[in-house]
Amino acid sequence: MYESDGSIMVYWHAVHTPEGATAAAVFARGIAATKSHYICVGSSTGSILVFNIPPKGTNITVSDVLEEHREPITDIACDCSEHKGCIADLVTADDSGVLCIWKSGEDFKLIHKISSYGSTCSSVKMWSGMIAAGYGNGQIQMYDAETGAMQVEVNAHGRWVCALDIASDSGKLLSGAEDSFVRVWRLSRNPESNAIEVEHSHTECVTDVQVCGAKFCDPRGNAFAVTGYDLSEIIRYIQV
Repeated sequence: MYESDGSIMVYWHAVHTPEGATAAAVFARGIAATKSHYICVGSSTGSILVFNIPPKGTNITVSDVLEEHREPITDIACDCSEHKGCIADLVTADDSGVLCIWKSGEDFKLIHKISSYGSTCSSVKMWSGMIAAGYGNGQIQMYDAETGAMQVEVNAHGRWVCALDIASDSGKLLSGAEDSFVRVWRLSRNPESNAIEVEHSHTECVTDVQVCGAKFCDPRGNAFAVTGYDLSEIIRYIQV
């Protein structure tokens, strides 16, 4: 962990590797900072390390280890909105497709555990009490963080969804996949039923590129950047 300008490393943590000839090296995957001064880091063992970040100083400590997953963690996300109504503010995903929804704090509390639908959940994002999960079968599924219920299923891509991102100020959802397409969606709730709604907004084809990374460049989602396997470039798109 570094200072915000990247100048000084303030903390490091060695991930424990099991002993033995058949033991596999442990790696970290998935990281998110909660609103309650904690940073959560996933691992290939399925454990989630919770680091307590003090308001001042560099006395960072491992305050908890969450052991609810049985497969390697693939992604972790916190609620990036200013939504205060939902207790749940953290979601974790693993290789089997299981999702865990948490309330962060001094004692992390498991709110919901969503069973696998048979495909790896490769990327997950959280916004305003909604959870967007991208899967290896090309689908995006939307869950209500408060109830844990799946409300929308979108056949978004023809191949593995590799990246999701949400613009915190607008609720735009960005998805990128190995089918070379990047798509923008609009997330909202029905004012009468409070049900989650997803509307397709835009599609870009990145010719001959298996997209592996996609990210909005601003909180409104007016621009986004994309990269792919074996691609040394970052391609930026701007809404005009």
